[in-house]
Amino acid sequence: MALDYSQKVMDHFINPRNVGEIPDADGVGEAGNPKCGDIMKIYLKVNPETKIIDDVKFKTFGCASAIASSSMATEMIKGRTIEDAWNLTNNAVAEALDGLPPIKMHCSVLAEEAIHTALNDYRAKNGMEVIPMEHHEE
Repeated sequence: MALDYSQKVMDHFINPRNVGEIPDADGVGEAGNPKCGDIMKIYLKVNPETKIIDDVKFKTFGCASAIASSSMATEMIKGRTIEDAWNLTNNAVAEALDGLPPIKMHCSVLAEEAIHTALNDYRAKNGMEVIPMEHHEE
């Protein structure tokens, strides 16, 4: 069964942006799906005065959709405030990739969850209130 991936998914899979890790990250988050085996880890560097995400990196073990979702999501939150980044939805990530096959939508959910986990890690380290995360059904 061949999946019909958009050009943007293929571009972010073949040429992923922001790959790597930030050793002294201000926030680190991980999300995984035991059903498919995809695991995403997001690293954030946040400007202490402006609360703007100055740098973001990711490491993902997974399929083309998982890597493309990680890459696009990091592009979408870089340069935004932590509040703006929190509001990034999995649907926005999928739309920015010109869609994901329905069987692969969980990959965009993992990107959203990894970002939320990283932002909550940042909040906890800085004495801020941690925001409860919604759990998406798959």
